[in-house]
Amino acid sequence: MIEKESKMKQEMLELYDELLIAKRDWDNAQRHFEYASGKDQIDYAIFAIEAAEKRYEMLLRKAKALNGDWCQSVRGMAVCRPYGLSY
Repeated sequence: MIEKESKMKQEMLELYDELLIAKRDWDNAQRHFEYASGKDQIDYAIFAIEAAEKRYEMLLRKAKALNGDWCQSVRGMAVCRPYGLSY
């Protein structure tokens, strides 16, 4: 039982890190779009935004499916409110 909880906590920590990276990548893609010039750069920026958004949404769905206690599992931080994760 404890091993299962430890494994789930580890999975939640890894997923949390992936979520942070995905959110950063999405923000960076949006910033890149703001400074894009020329048709090719704009097309690439739009593609990057859509891909980053889809990855972030996928990870959020995976996080919600875990049904764990995020507030206690993720490094003791109160991560629930800032990142839209439920209690």
